[in-house]
Amino acid sequence: MAALPTDPADAFAELGRIKLGETGLDDVLQRVAELAKRALDTPVQVSVTLVRNGTGHTAAFTDDLARGLDERQYAQGRGPCLDAAASGDVLSVPDLAEEHRWPDWAERGHKAGVGSSVSVGLPIQDAVVGALNVYARTPHAFDDDDTITVLETFAAYAAVALANAHLYDSTATLAQQMQEAMASRAVIEQAKGIIMAERRCTPGEAFDILAKVSQDSNRKVRDVAQALVDRAAGAR
Repeated sequence: MAALPTDPADAFAELGRIKLGETGLDDVLQRVAELAKRALDTPVQVSVTLVRNGTGHTAAFTDDLARGLDERQYAQGRGPCLDAAASGDVLSVPDLAEEHRWPDWAERGHKAGVGSSVSVGLPIQDAVVGALNVYARTPHAFDDDDTITVLETFAAYAAVALANAHLYDSTATLAQQMQEAMASRAVIEQAKGIIMAERRCTPGEAFDILAKVSQDSNRKVRDVAQALVDRAAGAR
């Protein structure tokens, strides 16, 4: 049985109860898609497109029809969801039977029973862009400005979730890189200490020795240092 329509105000309140820091991005976007579907009077199917490094994928969808229409655009490299993602604009297709901007995609969608669509671009991030896509079986389903306003609100919430997730990923990556750098520095200092004890040389001379072995063996300084530390530990 299909879910009953939800008042947009109730849907927005439910969005506000999602704890972004405790819920994965895919789960948040799926909830956005489901609530957007239920908040409209017209029967629709909803998807969320994310584009990273020029490659699009559907991160959330309420029906295979929506995902299929998205994927047709990814295969062709063009279409309303990709253009909305790139520009951040709202792109409406009032009637797929009369659409000429993306004729092949529109023909496929019309044959599948889709009458109209709208894609709302998510605010652009550094590495990821996206769009909220809504498909209806009737033409001109999204001609009402109030409907677009509702969808823009859902898209804005999806954008917040995307921004938070991107920030978290960036912070986590930076933290991992710092940990790796600290570990590399520690093992290099250990190796320098071993060389200084064996060669009776200065710290600078010890590092020069590590650097030369690294260059001669085509290995990273850290890997050379780790091998030296491991060898010294095994000799004890």
